[in-house]
Amino acid sequence: MPTPSEQRPLGWRARLQRWFWARLPQRDSTELRQNNLYILPTGAGWLLLATLLALLIASINYQLNLGYLLTFLLAGCAAISVPMTHNTLRGLQLHMRPPAPQFVDRPVLLGIQIQNPGKRQRLGVGLRLQDLAAPPDKAHTGMDSLNWHDCPRQSGQTVQLAWNGPARGWHTLPAVHIETRFPMGIFRVWSIWRPASQVLLYPAPEVPAPPLPMQGGGARFEETPSASALLVSRSDEIPEDIRPYQRGDSPRHIVWKKVAQTGELVSRESRRPDSRSLWLDFDDAAPQRGAEPALQRLCAWVQLAHAQDQRFGLRLPPTSGQAELRVGPDRGEAHLQRCLQALAEWGLHRPPQPHSQGKAHPDATWHPQEAA
Repeated sequence: MPTPSEQRPLGWRARLQRWFWARLPQRDSTELRQNNLYILPTGAGWLLLATLLALLIASINYQLNLGYLLTFLLAGCAAISVPMTHNTLRGLQLHMRPPAPQFVDRPVLLGIQIQNPGKRQRLGVGLRLQDLAAPPDKAHTGMDSLNWHDCPRQSGQTVQLAWNGPARGWHTLPAVHIETRFPMGIFRVWSIWRPASQVLLYPAPEVPAPPLPMQGGGARFEETPSASALLVSRSDEIPEDIRPYQRGDSPRHIVWKKVAQTGELVSRESRRPDSRSLWLDFDDAAPQRGAEPALQRLCAWVQLAHAQDQRFGLRLPPTSGQAELRVGPDRGEAHLQRCLQALAEWGLHRPPQPHSQGKAHPDATWHPQEAA
């Protein structure tokens, strides 16, 4: 339920600011130029202006030549600081690295690369995250304060900003506020940059993690189609094959003795397929407590089964607009990412991506329809 303050209509300044923010383009790379930089005096700048007016009036009234000298000297320094402050940001290039998926209860680290192609050092460059969906007077409430950095000449550096996502699913990244007050602090130059990348947030796993269904007596197993024909009495009699290492193989299957002899990564693969596969079902995760607690329990089970190198699958019931979803059964890191993404996307729709969307993270290119 929205609070009474959120139900009140927005003022003209808030509507004007939201209209301005909606017109900002979304892209993962931007260059600060004259057309996207804005400058206004700070609180100290307005105080200096009032002081200069008082000095000027006193000098005119009492015909003080030294008063004129001091007034115009301070005014000249203030005027010179305007282009210096503006040039501190002008020409900087910023690039957003698409973030990797993360759990809801953990901060998402946004990597921003700042390039300074100029031949002079940029001092006092501050960055912070700004939520454009919030009211303008609360746009950076709960966000970190400005992180100040110096940009050496003709070089680049990566700045990390932490952002806490509100819920599971796909989210558009918050805007980035860039600001400087160098050199005198009487003028503030700033810009707003809207990245185009999106981040996927997994459900927060239940803590402490409950035992797997097979350990609690309610296991759901399925026999593989050819398992009955391949079962033997002793597992020691099953020959094993050695194959090149593939991404996602468990470290337990790597033949370390062979690696020490040849220096090549190889994995051990049994010729007998797994006869039974564990299925993690939504109905076994206590859905009567609610959909989100059930997803959190499934998330904990998926991580626990992966840690135990279990061959497991995932079943999710149909929702509005989505059919029943089955992932697996399989094992490995890639299978873990598919299951976590299915849990994050269940019952939700991905927001539309802008045309200027950059390259997505390799883990963020899978869709649940591919696993059905």
